[in-house]
Amino acid sequence: MPPKIIQTRSSSPWKRRVGACIAKCTVTAGWRTKVCRNVNMEKLQNDYLFPEITTRRFEHIQKYPDAKLISLGIGDTTQPIPNIVTSAMAEYLLKVYKPCFSLWNVKIDSPLNIQKLHKRLNVVLYFQRLVNPYDGLQYSLALSTIEGYSGYGAEQGQQALRKAISETIYRDLGIKDTEIFVSDGAQSDIARLQMLLGSNVTVALQDPTFPAYIDTSVIMGQAGDFQEDSDKYGNIEYMKCSPANFFFPDLSTISRTDIIFLCSPNNPTGYAVSREQLKELVEFAKENGSIIIYDSSYSAYISDDSPRSIFEIPGAREVAIEISSFSKFAGFTGVRLGWTVVPEELLYSNGYPVVKDFNRIVCTCFNGASNIAQAGGLACLSSEGLTAIHGVVNFYKENAEIIAETFSSLGLEVYGGKNSPYTWVHFPGQKSWDVFNEILEKTHIITVPGRGFGPAGEGFIRVGAFGHRDSILEASRRLKNHLR
Repeated sequence: MPPKIIQTRSSSPWKRRVGACIAKCTVTAGWRTKVCRNVNMEKLQNDYLFPEITTRRFEHIQKYPDAKLISLGIGDTTQPIPNIVTSAMAEYLLKVYKPCFSLWNVKIDSPLNIQKLHKRLNVVLYFQRLVNPYDGLQYSLALSTIEGYSGYGAEQGQQALRKAISETIYRDLGIKDTEIFVSDGAQSDIARLQMLLGSNVTVALQDPTFPAYIDTSVIMGQAGDFQEDSDKYGNIEYMKCSPANFFFPDLSTISRTDIIFLCSPNNPTGYAVSREQLKELVEFAKENGSIIIYDSSYSAYISDDSPRSIFEIPGAREVAIEISSFSKFAGFTGVRLGWTVVPEELLYSNGYPVVKDFNRIVCTCFNGASNIAQAGGLACLSSEGLTAIHGVVNFYKENAEIIAETFSSLGLEVYGGKNSPYTWVHFPGQKSWDVFNEILEKTHIITVPGRGFGPAGEGFIRVGAFGHRDSILEASRRLKNHLR
């Protein structure tokens, strides 16, 4: 029998103390600790967006077990990682776990044999074998040898990779490798930056925007209570971005805040800010003494002259932090690898360098990205790796064009899809969750309701371009047949 849920209100000293933290607390019957729940967790509205999408997907599969579901929702890449990248990861594995592979009678005595081996046995099999319980003995034996053992790396990332990011991604922008911190992804870095900033800062963010910015702000205690009438949290400055203002906020109407989150190309709208707009934002931050946290995770998708980094703008080094990722750039959604740039010129109000505090956060809370992932990241930034990865990015951009054309042919207003893998589609007068449910029910296609990205996302859906070409074409056919 499941535990009984009860509402507790009591005049006992301990429960009065709990009540000071939580006015009305839902607990399970039976023994419990005397630790108050983080009051900021109670402020969060519903579940995080993407697990909710996953839940509805599962329910739909249960309802229609024979339906061929197409997922254009959660932005998970689908194309294989280029061979040059996986080869570098496999070679690292082969070197580190040489004793383990010798038990399988695998010769790895030359680069040529390594390449031949990779062609015969896909690198995925190595990962599978290393985590297969049946092969746990060999894995353990490898760790008990000098050749097979690998311990902590530098918390900030391998020097070779930091240098490659500096010279390849930020060439001619003056970003030093010591200002780059390699991580396990941009989303993790958002949380680390929030820890760095603390609970006493004020925050502004785009509306709509990636939900991790707002949720981490709430969890850190930067936000006030949720306002039902406005669908917004108190103490958060929502910068509305809509077709009416070309998805860039009117900064003359924005109150001064300590922190400004901005993602370009934006998730979910797909809009990339122009150079003039970004100059305006940097000047706004300098005038107000604010710090911009700039998310450039989708910069590889930019086709026009929109800036790929905020550090292309003069003065940005004094007011900005940039986070980025290999996830959508190189298909590392499962591999997990990203980076954050904190310039030396960025100072707190007392003159102390922000980079020194972020280094302390990283060293305290993170033991460094996976060595295997970093080997792959380094291969991504080679000339051959960049060529291969750009080919995959272009494939997704072609998918986005197909999706945008599909919704346009249905007479809908379509945004994004040019500098981004996301298409932002407007359904006037409709609730975005209703649109999500209708498309799922009629076409067996997963999208993402715009409301999940903020109140300004109501009436929109986000459609991702991550899918195999046959799935994208099939989705286009279904949409045209069922939504006319």
